[in-house]
Amino acid sequence: MTATTAGAMHVMAGVMLDPQGRVLLAQRPPGKHLAGLWEFPGGKLEAGEAPADGLVRELQEELGVEATISESLIRVPWCYGQRSLLLDARVVRVWRGEPASLDGQALQWCDPHEVDLDLLAPADRHILRALQLPVRYAITADVPPSASEEWRQRVRKAMAAGERMILLRFPQWPVSLVRALAADLLPEARAQGGHLLLSSDVEGARVLGEGAGVQLKAAQLSTLHARPLPPTQWIGASCHHEDDLRRALDVADFATLSPVALTATHPNATPMGWAGFEALVGESALPVYALGGMSSAQIDTARQAGGQGVAGIRGFW
Repeated sequence: MTATTAGAMHVMAGVMLDPQGRVLLAQRPPGKHLAGLWEFPGGKLEAGEAPADGLVRELQEELGVEATISESLIRVPWCYGQRSLLLDARVVRVWRGEPASLDGQALQWCDPHEVDLDLLAPADRHILRALQLPVRYAITADVPPSASEEWRQRVRKAMAAGERMILLRFPQWPVSLVRALAADLLPEARAQGGHLLLSSDVEGARVLGEGAGVQLKAAQLSTLHARPLPPTQWIGASCHHEDDLRRALDVADFATLSPVALTATHPNATPMGWAGFEALVGESALPVYALGGMSSAQIDTARQAGGQGVAGIRGFW
């Protein structure tokens, strides 16, 4: 479960990426809490220590490398029993020396898209998801069924241009038509390492299999107590406040949080602004996308506010 950051132990995690895109994982040794599970290397900050400095020190002590710390990936508030921590993950692409096991832990370099989530310590699973997820989440427009062929081509072109996660949200279409479109496009999505998500249609995603996911509506979150799809099928949750984010933690891989800014889709909704977005994201362990009036121009702002990136409709097509 998550915990507030106040009074929590601040723990740094290094997401070390080699030139091949592999990430370094360390196994917790026998006798330690969560022994046998894998995690991102790092450790707790000392009193008065700056986060980047602490991570440099921890990687030196644990792996014998001199690291250059890059951008923040995600901050995960978490509780292990009565022990509260804030797991602060930073990307590391440059270091001097060869990582070696100095604490008796096993090490392995892994393709982040092939790591089994169940082998990771629970809090570290959210770091892995943040590493796997893109910074852009494109959502299709609300168009009539007569536009199905046009949008088939638009989605295909978007995937070819680099979009790696697209929500097929067509509220005017019959469910069968959306499923047929997804089935037609999935082979290309899988070949490109992409994911196509259906809006609220868990059963459709289950039938389509790997590469097909679902975006749960906020109303669905209170009806679920465990994730309805395997980890190879991504689950998003549409959230609007703290309670939504709390419910999403047990059933989803990521969330969208809206509205951040004014949007033509929901003109009467009151936007939370970036300060409100940052405050809610800071209390959630999930990667969270800013939604509502977003385009690629706001990616850096969303990241600085602790978000995974941005999601949107009009600004993405």
